Amino acid sequence: MLLKLNQISKSYFSGKIPKGRVILDQLDLEVNSGERIAIVGPSGSGKTTLLNLIGTLDRPDSGEMVFENQKLSGFTDQQLAQFRNEKIGFVFQLHHLLPQLTLFENILLPTLTDKKLQGKETIEHAQKLINRMGLAEVAHQKPSELSGGECQRTAVARALINRPGLILADEPTGALDQKSSGILADLLVELNKEEGVTLIVVTHSMDLAKKMERIYRIENGKLKESSELRVAGFES
Repeated sequence: MLLKLNQISKSYFSGKIPKGRVILDQLDLEVNSGERIAIVGPSGSGKTTLLNLIGTLDRPDSGEMVFENQKLSGFTDQQLAQFRNEKIGFVFQLHHLLPQLTLFENILLPTLTDKKLQGKETIEHAQKLINRMGLAEVAHQKPSELSGGECQRTAVARALINRPGLILADEPTGALDQKSSGILADLLVELNKEEGVTLIVVTHSMDLAKKMERIYRIENGKLKESSELRVAGFES
């Protein structure tokens, strides 16, 4: 098992809601290495909150997260930052590429915090990723010179540069047209199969969700798996 979430809860507090708004309520999830999982549900249901917790960008109020048999609750912020850089790749709805850097330089950004990754092998790996993404002809152009689909494929390559075991994708096709969305969805699935990387995707897209092996819907702060979603669809 790669990842286990046990009784995870998360609330957000404000002056208007003194007791806090419960987003995730004793939620459980188990993920095996190499799986493809989609998480769906209406806006505000907690999909991104859950992804942020899995990615250790936030901490739960209670419950335990275990990754490769390591309990993450005892990690310091510095340890979590190192853990994220080594184990997890992120792909967001907006690519978040640095505009002053070329595609190639953006892909190499995550390696700058670890001198062990700043060698010939990493450069060769980056080039392989660029070729795999179909970006060789634009590798030395800047984001403003690329299409939305090319930028998002660059973001996927950046997420893979440190060879993580888990990719977390938050609405990765949400800002793309239908053709580019289809290309990116197929690419994510191919990478999952070829590289063995585990994939967890938050999406409103039925087309993308149907390409995953399991589909979960967040309801009342908990995850419910449903095979019926593949046939009947789901509400966005």
